[in-house]
Amino acid sequence: MSTVLETEEQKALRAAVAALGKRFGRDYSTGLARKGEHPRELWSEAGKLGYLGVNLPEEYGGGGGGMAELSIVLEELGAAGSPLLMMVVSPAICGTVIARFGTEAQKRAWLPGLSDGSLTMSFGITEPDAGSNSHRITTTARRDGEGGWILSGRKVFISGVDISDATLIVGRTEDARSGSLKPCLFIVPRETPGFTRSHIEMELQAAEKQFELVLDDVRLPADALVGEEADTGLLQLFAGLNPERIMGAAFSIGMGRYALERAVDYARTRTVWKGAAIGAHQAIAHPLAQAHIELELSRLMMQKAAKLYDDGDDIGAGEAANMAKYAAAEACVRAVDQAVHTLGGNGLTREYGLASLITAARVSRIAPVSREMILNYVSHQTLGLPKSY
Repeated sequence: MSTVLETEEQKALRAAVAALGKRFGRDYSTGLARKGEHPRELWSEAGKLGYLGVNLPEEYGGGGGGMAELSIVLEELGAAGSPLLMMVVSPAICGTVIARFGTEAQKRAWLPGLSDGSLTMSFGITEPDAGSNSHRITTTARRDGEGGWILSGRKVFISGVDISDATLIVGRTEDARSGSLKPCLFIVPRETPGFTRSHIEMELQAAEKQFELVLDDVRLPADALVGEEADTGLLQLFAGLNPERIMGAAFSIGMGRYALERAVDYARTRTVWKGAAIGAHQAIAHPLAQAHIELELSRLMMQKAAKLYDDGDDIGAGEAANMAKYAAAEACVRAVDQAVHTLGGNGLTREYGLASLITAARVSRIAPVSREMILNYVSHQTLGLPKSY
């Protein structure tokens, strides 16, 4: 794995996180997932070491870095077999949005805890009848006459609500000037009256559970709105979605690297024909080499996206982040598939720990945004082709 594009500090961070990940490993993660438990020990340790909040401002307890550093953390934990899905949500989306647009009180209330892992936030955008079309979001907020807000709506496939102290909910408010609805983000504490959750049973084996949320006239104080009412809009929303895509790429790259390493180790030592390791045969070696190339190329685009985002180029980062997420998901699926195929029957055993990645890798093509929607984005925004919808 090449790290020539990284600073010495970033290389040191990568090495340190890799060491932490190896202390836990895949058996730790899968064992907890089978029992329906969360990786609290790893989360806490990563927080204490400053890894969870490496992208958040130093004045609020963070590391003062950016998405370049946070993506390194998630990738290396994934490559060790112990990815932390809530890193995509809590520090990357919610922490970034609050750091960029939150009031001073919101920053002081949330960022130190998000940085050290003592607080966790979920992110609620997807709705049952909206899917990938964020313009169809029907969760709305209206003034309650006393300076606060009343929030109503439903959300679906929201990760980790049961272990989160609050959920950052994407809704819509009426623009006082135009009368049209505009995006807004609200911090909703977990035990707020009227805010209920239902567990969605998934075939995917993961520690982080998925939930459907109902907001039944949830009353919130005025300061639940992130930032000022006049400033709410698409900028805040995409300030969180670009990091989500970058971290989605990091998650996929880490998973792909883990699978590839297991397959390469096996191919080096497994002998079947005339005493030669199966890795000596091109039918085995070439697909593994191709998987490695695709993962490396995905990382380059992820690094580009992180650099653009950290430099404040939201438009450039949007294109690169979508491309990185797409490339990483495709590379991950192919790496996992080839790894399982390399091990043959052993690839489906619990002993080798690869079979469960088949489903997990497939999710990377769907969430947090489908590959088809990314292709729509590139065809419209980059190539200038007309929309079909």
